[in-house]
Amino acid sequence: MGDNFGIHRAVATTNEERTQGQILSDFLVQLEDYTPTVPDAVTSHYLNSSGFETSDPRIVRLISIAAQKFISDVANDALQHCKTRTSNAPSSGSHGSAKNPKATKKYTLTMEDLAPALGDYGITARKAYYFV
Repeated sequence: MGDNFGIHRAVATTNEERTQGQILSDFLVQLEDYTPTVPDAVTSHYLNSSGFETSDPRIVRLISIAAQKFISDVANDALQHCKTRTSNAPSSGSHGSAKNPKATKKYTLTMEDLAPALGDYGITARKAYYFV
């Protein structure tokens, strides 16, 4: 079986169809053992500051996982922008790759790559006026 981000599902032993409520209930139980990248305290702080209140920590954990997925998608899109930009840039002589063909290329997250990635999600990001 494939890895499902560390969350393992129990295999149903009966042939009966499980309801959506049962599936959701099982998923929420599995969330108790999973530790997301975005800490629950951070998620709770921002939820409370926006007026959302809940006493169920599983809801906070679920929102933490959604935030983790969003951040991962934005970072991946920014990486793709960076790779596209650097592959289209002219090479400057014999640096790195000509001397060592097995050298791994390192990428740096810049606003030049992050702004279009966030723009794909409807978020406008600009440099502060004093950095322009």
